[in-house]
Amino acid sequence: MYLHLGQEVVVKTSDIIGIFDLEKTSTSKKTKDFLVSATKRDEVITVSYEMPKTFIITKNKDKTTVYISQISSTTIKKRAKIK
Repeated sequence: MYLHLGQEVVVKTSDIIGIFDLEKTSTSKKTKDFLVSATKRDEVITVSYEMPKTFIITKNKDKTTVYISQISSTTIKKRAKIK
């Protein structure tokens, strides 16, 4: 199954490692460090230029990608049917 993250970006649900609310998790230093590190490694893809609400971590084989989306984490989880 595929999951729409915004704009024209879709990912395989089996590749998703986690879906995180950006506002709630970005207060953690570890999360900030992870996102900065992923950005430096060119692993971050911004799906929309609107206010970001969620980041989604995927892994396909050995490649990790972090998607930044304007869609809320609750909506994305519902779309993916992830509990």
